[in-house]
Order: sequence, then C-alpha cells, then structure tokens
Amino acid sequence: MTRRRDFLKNSGALALSSLFFQKLNAASFFSNNAHLSKIGLQLFSIPKLLEKDFAGTMKMVAGIGYKEVELFGPYPFSTDEAKERWKKIVPSVGFSGSGFFGLSIKEVKKILSDNGLSSPSMHTDLSTLQNNMEQLAEGAHELGATYVILPSYETQPNLDAYKRLADKFNAIGASAQKSGIRFAFHNHGNGLKEMDGKIPLELIIEQTDPKAVYLQMDIYWTTAGGIEPAALLDKYPGRYRLIHLKDMKKQARFSGDGGDPAR
Repeated sequence: MTRRRDFLKNSGALALSSLFFQKLNAASFFSNNAHLSKIGLQLFSIPKLLEKDFAGTMKMVAGIGYKEVELFGPYPFSTDEAKERWKKIVPSVGFSGSGFFGLSIKEVKKILSDNGLSSPSMHTDLSTLQNNMEQLAEGAHELGATYVILPSYETQPNLDAYKRLADKFNAIGASAQKSGIRFAFHNHGNGLKEMDGKIPLELIIEQTDPKAVYLQMDIYWTTAGGIEPAALLDKYPGRYRLIHLKDMKKQARFSGDGGDPAR
C-alpha cells in the first residue's frame, strides 16, 4: 500500500481537470467550495509511485479525496515515433512508466472504477493525434475519456509557423470530432511573449475553430510566461474547458520564451 508520506514526497505538480486543484484534503475543500464537484490529479505528478504500485497508488489518490485522474502517454496505441521519443527522455526524467503502466486498458479502468475514480482526459502527443486518431479515440472511449490533449509544442520561429500550427490543430480537432472525442491544447510557457505585435498563443486561439479545438490552461506556465490567467479567461470565454493549477511558492517569470523550464 502506498503511504501518505510517500505520496507527498513524490507529488510534484498537482493538477486539475474539471478542475484539477492542488489540495490534499480534498473532502474538506469540497465542503467549502460548492462550485467544484470534482477535483482530480494529473498523473505525471506521481509517476514513480504509479510505476511501483499502480493499484495501491490509485487507492491512495481516492482516499485523499480525488475523483478524477488525467493520464499521460505514450500508450500502447501511440505511434512508434512517440514511443521512441519517450525512450530518449526516460534517463532525464528518472522513470519509464507511462500510459497504462504495463496494464491493459481494461485493468486500468477496473482499478479506477473500484476506487470511484474516472479519467475524463488523456495527455498524448502530436504524432499520435495526427496519425493514430482512430486508435486513440478507441482507447479514450474504452476508458471513458472525453478529451485528448496535446500538452506542449515546440517554439515556432515566426507567426507564419504559428498559423500553420493552428491549421494543424483545426485538422486534429475535426478528426477528433468525427471520432466522437474532443481535442484540447495545453499551453506551456512558450508562445506567451509578443512576436511581431502578436502573442502566438492568442493567434492560435483566434485562428482555431472553437467548436473543434478546446483549451486547457496551465496557470503556473501562463503566469510564469508573463500573462495574467484571468485576462485570457475573460478575453476568450468558453474556450477553456480544463485547467492545471500548480503551486508557485515565489513569483516566477521566464527570462526566455518559456520553452525551457530553466528559462
């Protein structure tokens, strides 16, 4: 059984999907916040615990009071390109587990169900979204997920490149719609600084179809990138459907474009 102190030790960023919120005493939090009926955890926060004991960790997560979890890939149905890219970063992140952590999707769904948990969203990658949408959608349907989410993208050299990225997002969103799921984009710290008179993230939002491309805001990355999260929520009402919230112990700002967490 995963112990509470191990959970706290290994929890880095606690996140939120409809809404994911950093609050370990979730039951108490719910009682004082009627607008939040469910609080969830992004599983990239606790990968080493999951790799060691997936079922035990899910029991711990549910015991704390979380109701939802958000998975991260690659998955068995991800593209070979995505799997190879993951292998290359394993040495730097210190764990190899991802997706279903060696379990079948049926086993994962049962473990979640046994603990009163659901998974409304899944982080994935651009290659899988573009080339394996049918398989991704099948997995999402089986798990009960509504959103498949791109968690980041490479910094683009100019606004024309960001426009092409927006076109890719529109195509992915349309493909997801046909497959009965929803595509969402999660921002990191890049694309938040003005380029030739325009903020790239805002260009992406404005040039994507609001009925096919949804957004997942990361409060920490947005703030560290120099944008007030509330301003984006006000400027683009209805576009943001999911939110990640991480702790910022002291005010942080990226000195560069935010593509590298160290800058």
